[in-house]
Amino acid sequence: MSVIDIEKLTKYYGNFLALNEVDLNVKQGEVFGFIGPNGAGKTTTLRILLGMLRKNSGTIRLLGGDPWHDAVRLHRRLAYVPGEVNLWPGLTGGEVIDMLGKLRGGFEGERRDKLLERFKLDPRKKCGAYSTGNRQKVALIAALVSDVELYIFDEPTSGLDPLMEMVFRESVNELKKEGKTVLLSSHILSEVEALCDRICIIREGQIIENGTFDELRHLTRTNITVDTHKPITGLEDMKEVHNLIQKCNHTQFSVDAEKIDSMLKYLTQFGVQSLISVPPTLEELFISYYGLEYTENKETIRG
Repeated sequence: MSVIDIEKLTKYYGNFLALNEVDLNVKQGEVFGFIGPNGAGKTTTLRILLGMLRKNSGTIRLLGGDPWHDAVRLHRRLAYVPGEVNLWPGLTGGEVIDMLGKLRGGFEGERRDKLLERFKLDPRKKCGAYSTGNRQKVALIAALVSDVELYIFDEPTSGLDPLMEMVFRESVNELKKEGKTVLLSSHILSEVEALCDRICIIREGQIIENGTFDELRHLTRTNITVDTHKPITGLEDMKEVHNLIQKCNHTQFSVDAEKIDSMLKYLTQFGVQSLISVPPTLEELFISYYGLEYTENKETIRG
């Protein structure tokens, strides 16, 4: 069953094409990663999905309804955390959490208390006195306290320290065990890799890949480290071999994914003593698409 179903979604800002026939499908009970650099179209897609922006064309079904016409009804069945959190400065964190939770139909006080302890948040402070990280905690607790069907997180750990990032990951894993659906948009690639069942990569308003992480590993190379009885010869002439480093009987290189099987058979003739095969990470996959663009913006796109 699909919780989110988007087909050929197109959005213009004036003459600028922000989304070009985007297709996106999120199934019930999965954690879905939606990734891409700043300006790729992630937030625009989410705002249209939430009924905050009008589309130019395409079809969208959110929890079986139309997000533009049924926004009020649908928002009671989902929780959303934006990348930039703005709170009412005169209210305390606890008052904001209670208000947002009640808008979604209420919550259990015990669950609220556990989340406050888990995220180490003092709910008595005014929001105007909170740091960026604590404002993010308020938004996360307000979302997680609600027993809804769908959780949408747009850069949810922005401003959090590494310990709180781990707390967030634990919370998402608990949601998954409860059968909830999560749409996660993040620049923290280790976060996406650790949490998501499937991922979707968007670039310049177009979906360029979509699938499980294992299905997308073909887009980049696997790193091989091998020790052999005899020095390996012939690797320097193979087109599928990259970044070759050899020192006597110790060899390191990367190989195109579709050539791994034939490569392993080739190595056996030299008497393999030990072999380590490391599949590509999501960060390597990202670099394969964005290359220098990703590397130069790594301070912004946190990997």
